[in-house]
Amino acid sequence: MLRLSVLFMAFINLTLTTAQAAVVLIYHHVASDTPRVTSVTAEEFHDHLQYLKDHNFKVIGLDVLIQQLQTNQPVADNSVVITFDDSYENNFTTARPILQQFGYPYTLFISPGSIDKQDGPLLNWQQVKQMSDEGVLIANHAMWHEHMAAPEAGETKQAWLERMQQSILDAEAKIKLHTGQSHKWLAYPYGEYSLALEQLVSELGFIGIGQHSGAVGNNTSLTHIPRFPAAGQYADLTQLSQKFRSLAFTITDEHQTDSLIHKANPPTLRLTLKVDDFQPSQLQCYASGQVLTPNWITKNSFSVQASKPLAKGRSRYNCTAPSLSKKGYYYWYSQPWIRLD
Repeated sequence: MLRLSVLFMAFINLTLTTAQAAVVLIYHHVASDTPRVTSVTAEEFHDHLQYLKDHNFKVIGLDVLIQQLQTNQPVADNSVVITFDDSYENNFTTARPILQQFGYPYTLFISPGSIDKQDGPLLNWQQVKQMSDEGVLIANHAMWHEHMAAPEAGETKQAWLERMQQSILDAEAKIKLHTGQSHKWLAYPYGEYSLALEQLVSELGFIGIGQHSGAVGNNTSLTHIPRFPAAGQYADLTQLSQKFRSLAFTITDEHQTDSLIHKANPPTLRLTLKVDDFQPSQLQCYASGQVLTPNWITKNSFSVQASKPLAKGRSRYNCTAPSLSKKGYYYWYSQPWIRLD
């Protein structure tokens, strides 16, 4: 009996030590003279990469991670993916040399229409092509960096869907024309998406990528892959280093949650998930400074709702729980919301 107990405990420990996840980081500006909320300085960016190197994190390409997700291969433990949004020129002049120093792969999400118009201090196509030739992954951020989650005032749903499809496909074609790359990855501008947009993205054969926090695991939805922001107030390594050690909940059902708030405000988030490497009593959720107590419906399903209506614009519910098997690691899930008035 004693031997059986030892074997049983060994099995439990083996099960609990298989928690693996990747973290995807999102940057915009690497500069000291741009809006702080979307910026890291060159020194901060260098410090981020140095920390990853010093603490043996595996910096992998987004292509590697997506292949693991699509083929249901184990996600490489302690892996980190670096991405940039919005096509800013300082990605070439400042971020690129630092990344070359470390030899780290990264992805650049660009809006071709904005580059054509040179709508701001953006990259030009010659710089994009040079980065592509150097091995940088170039991917889709919609044609015009437009708000994509819902129809504009007076626009029908069908007209909106056709416009979104055109934006996605035109951007993909333009990227292929200038770089030869076509990954069919869409990073939603502003991180805004809705259930209807996710369905369109899936129908077009694209991967959808957001700006909401959370780790990536084999059960992560391929229409809203999360990314941790690493700029502004989130650039501080004291907090960012904890996010490097995030794990993905094993979500089995997101219950068709729509990020777009229609009538019910505050919205309710319901998740069904595998409860094996955390204590349900330690699961905690947060929304706009509120601490939310989850309501466990079954042993594997909970719901959570803010105590007051969410404000206009973008907001989130974040849910975390400490891992039982990996000391210092936290499971992290984020649900973005968009309220349009």
